[in-house]
Amino acid sequence: MNKNTKTTLTDCFILANGVKIPCIGYGTWQTPSDGTTEKCVKTAIEKGYRHIDTAFAYGNEAEVGEGVRASGVARGDLFITTKHWVTERGYEKTLAAIDTSLKLLGLDYIDLYLVHWPCVAKCSPDWKQINAETWRGFETAMKAGKLRAIGVSNYQQKHIEALWETCEIRPMVNQIEFHPGYTQYDNVRWSQENGMLVEAWSPLGSGAVLKDATLAAIAAKYNKSVAQLCVRFALQCGVLPLPKSTNPDRIASNAEVFDFVISDGDMQAIFDMPTLGFSTYLPEDAPADALANQ
Repeated sequence: MNKNTKTTLTDCFILANGVKIPCIGYGTWQTPSDGTTEKCVKTAIEKGYRHIDTAFAYGNEAEVGEGVRASGVARGDLFITTKHWVTERGYEKTLAAIDTSLKLLGLDYIDLYLVHWPCVAKCSPDWKQINAETWRGFETAMKAGKLRAIGVSNYQQKHIEALWETCEIRPMVNQIEFHPGYTQYDNVRWSQENGMLVEAWSPLGSGAVLKDATLAAIAAKYNKSVAQLCVRFALQCGVLPLPKSTNPDRIASNAEVFDFVISDGDMQAIFDMPTLGFSTYLPEDAPADALANQ
């Protein structure tokens, strides 16, 4: 059950096209653009992170770029991910959205660019075509050298299989909600079996996950925090975690997970947990206005 072969924060997974991606990323979801994001990104890099994850919809791409530059670490030593938002679907709008993110980040290229959410049937009967045209923009930008790797986020098997019908370049990553109490493991396994790296957004779940008595008891066996247990759990599932914190000490401790191994029995106990900390919806269940072009 232990699929983890990583021993340091800068060890990498290798994507389908050979691009290396550091095995833990620093997440910036819900980190405000009031100076906090810049400070936190700089801190994360100082603590040893080399992989930063953001999105246009987070509203903090510019500050992520500022934090990257303030760190003093060479651009080539960092891996930056951002995501395409639902209002920019379609080929031409996607190309423009990529240029906008590049400008906001202040970068010449993006290491990984993801479709944030799929278009689904409740948004449009032409959802397959809309997703295909958006993806075509990703492929064009990748061929132009603006993107090193491309993937999707919050996609399920049906959405990925629909992309395969027309794409030239298959998605290399599927970033989904993944944490103890909500693993979507069928999706994880299927994605991995089909050549995609799975990334975990919200790998620490919610307050409910971090306060869970079962997880606290397991973490105590290893003299670790529940947050560290969650990050390690993802790695041992072959999943790349993207923990987020604005506290410098926790930013550091979230990555201190290479000195212990969760036993098979404890891994199974985590898998057997009831649903806990779920964000409330999958793409087919989301409110239509949350995923629709606007």
